[in-house]
Amino acid sequence: MIADTPEPPYYAVIFTSVRTDLDATEYGDMAERMVELAHRQPGFLGVESAREALGITVSYWRDEASIKAWKQQAEHLEAQRLGRERWYADYRLRVAKVERDYGL
Repeated sequence: MIADTPEPPYYAVIFTSVRTDLDATEYGDMAERMVELAHRQPGFLGVESAREALGITVSYWRDEASIKAWKQQAEHLEAQRLGRERWYADYRLRVAKVERDYGL
């Protein structure tokens, strides 16, 4: 589903990943939990995600302070650790300021 974001400016955190073959069920459960927690985080605006061989998740945030707070959220820190240790063969995280937003 396409996230319903406000008028810019706002921020996008783009997480691109290549998964390992380890713990697929545990990974799926953790991914669902992270989306649930993000929805409760101040400044969270929405999320979009797709996965094939390459996974791309884009989360949208009101400001950089909201992104920094999310990065330090306790359960998210644990998910980050597990991702580095088990679930990702490679990943990249990018933060961008959205200046324009339009569609149908």
